[in-house]
Amino acid sequence: MIFNSLTFVVFYAVVLSAYWALRDWNTRKNLLLVASYVFYGAWNPPFAVLLFATTALDFWLGARIAAAGSPGARRGWLVASLASNLSMLGFFKYGNFLLENTQALLALAGVSYQPPHLDLFLPIGISFYTFHSLSYTLDVYRGTTTPTRSLRDFVLAVSFFPQLVAGPIVRAADFLPQAAQPPKPDTSRLIWGLLLMTLGLFEKTVLADTLLSNSAEKVFGFQGPLQSLDAWTGVLAFSGQIFFDFAGYSTTAIGCALTLGFHLRDNFRFPYAAVGFSDFWRRWHISLSTFLRDYLYIPLGGNRSGVVRAALNLMIVMFIGGLWHGAAWTFVAWGVIHGLFLVLERVVRAVFKNATWTGSLGVQLLVGAVTYLVVCVAWVFFRAQSFNAALMILAAMFVKIPVGQAILPTRDILQVALVTAGLLGAHWLLRNTTMEAVVARAPRWVITGVWTVMLCSIMLTQGNGNAFIYFQF
Repeated sequence: MIFNSLTFVVFYAVVLSAYWALRDWNTRKNLLLVASYVFYGAWNPPFAVLLFATTALDFWLGARIAAAGSPGARRGWLVASLASNLSMLGFFKYGNFLLENTQALLALAGVSYQPPHLDLFLPIGISFYTFHSLSYTLDVYRGTTTPTRSLRDFVLAVSFFPQLVAGPIVRAADFLPQAAQPPKPDTSRLIWGLLLMTLGLFEKTVLADTLLSNSAEKVFGFQGPLQSLDAWTGVLAFSGQIFFDFAGYSTTAIGCALTLGFHLRDNFRFPYAAVGFSDFWRRWHISLSTFLRDYLYIPLGGNRSGVVRAALNLMIVMFIGGLWHGAAWTFVAWGVIHGLFLVLERVVRAVFKNATWTGSLGVQLLVGAVTYLVVCVAWVFFRAQSFNAALMILAAMFVKIPVGQAILPTRDILQVALVTAGLLGAHWLLRNTTMEAVVARAPRWVITGVWTVMLCSIMLTQGNGNAFIYFQF
């Protein structure tokens, strides 16, 4: 079941109506729990059992961590949680990847090995709900949260259907306190949630799927050399597509949760107006970047152990961040590129830390343009099916290829250019504010008009309900 489908609209309307019609808070939470498992089980019912098993195990391990009488015992129970979660994720998501790379390494040593192909179906959202659940045992171990006594509340925290399959990554410590007391009906909160859901679906169905995806698919699916204009158009199309697709899902999820009385943290804050890569990761997929910061970068030592160690820690984090997205070395390359530029940025900031001109508007715009350019280059590796395909596109972007072909019609090129210009312009205009502040300042008739246009556009462009890109992660 996906947000941009009629099935979900009916499902959501029934759940929302029944939820607010019920008066008992425990009954309402039971409804949400059943609805969440129906939502997830609609894809593949057996994997709902896997989801529950993961959650129940971490609930039990969290209690064991809290009750442990010694640091060694606490650490042992945490290791058990890490091992169970990461081994499950590794088996389903990286099993074939590990076997193929083992085969390649043995071949270099002159050993012939034919590994079996694991015919596995990747459980949808496994990367997200694994982190939802794992955050609980990590926070209990760190002493930043108290273990809950309610298995039902914890299962709901992990499986809450708005954020279950593609984020944001919601930590149990943020969700469980909200499950303690029933939210009161609030018309303004309901309207704001519905507006966010409309905005998210507009980003997905109209901007990502209708205006950008076709150009990106043509360019990244083409097997031969391309002309520079077509390569750039395809890359810009994908940079816009992945933002509108993923931010659209997050915005819809946040709005959906809000209509049910739950607050989820923002996952995007106008990232294409970032000035530098550290700023980019404060704005892009915030729930993942803060998860990796709090549970990996800081425990590794952060920047407390010197410049070299901090650079190494950054590279480790971004390597894992790239691999989290998919079982392919192209994703690792994407993460490494971001890691290298994060390190380079730290070096540049250290060299020019006393320079007064670094804060000027011109320098900020220049750094912002360079950041966006490198982000787009990195997206090539993220989207391409292989290194050869990525290098062919990069060659077309930066080197004139006499035999390059033009595969995109002028209309598609202009369409991508206009959407990209609008996207970048909006991000730079709004980079220092929030959507809430913009809506609060705007006249009511403007909000009503924009909302109506978005709803009409969604209805006119909705086709076969393309899955969200991040479902595969």
